[in-house]
Amino acid sequence: MKKTILLAVTGSISAYKAADLTSQLGKLGFNVEVLMTKNATAFITPLTLQSLSKNQVHLDVMKEPDVTVINHIELAKRADLFLVAPATANIIGKLANGIADDVVSTVALALKTEVPKLIAPAMNTYMYQNPITQRNLKILKEVGYTEIDPREALLACGDFGRGALATIEEITKVVLNILSTSEASYEK
Repeated sequence: MKKTILLAVTGSISAYKAADLTSQLGKLGFNVEVLMTKNATAFITPLTLQSLSKNQVHLDVMKEPDVTVINHIELAKRADLFLVAPATANIIGKLANGIADDVVSTVALALKTEVPKLIAPAMNTYMYQNPITQRNLKILKEVGYTEIDPREALLACGDFGRGALATIEEITKVVLNILSTSEASYEK
């Protein structure tokens, strides 16, 4: 049975890289279910990610495509791994503080504790280095999230520094490592 990865895409300029990430994870045999914040749709269309994932893209926590289930709870139950890529300072703050006001943050709160959770920040260097963002990342790590460190690069804003989304290869490598580790621990 295919493992299901919930890929949460948020409103960063690097949201366009979610297309390549979705494609790569699909080629590796994963079922990719995409969740998008409203701001993410300004950078990449849901249709692109739907075409690549072969699944409906989830945009609205209040939209229930099947009236017999509560969609955000059902999505959380199906997750073998939860991945936020790119993760903005906004979603990091929401997740760290238990704010559930969109499909990404609501599904995140509904995940079982044992589901691996990855977060790949992408933002301006100063936003990433801000003590509030760093505190929020620390909180997320304390509750079981694994950060996929951003790269140092020339950013879209023209600044050079740490804040660029990790490469698709690096993100995929971490996903494979975590899923193989969690699979091994389930077999014990």
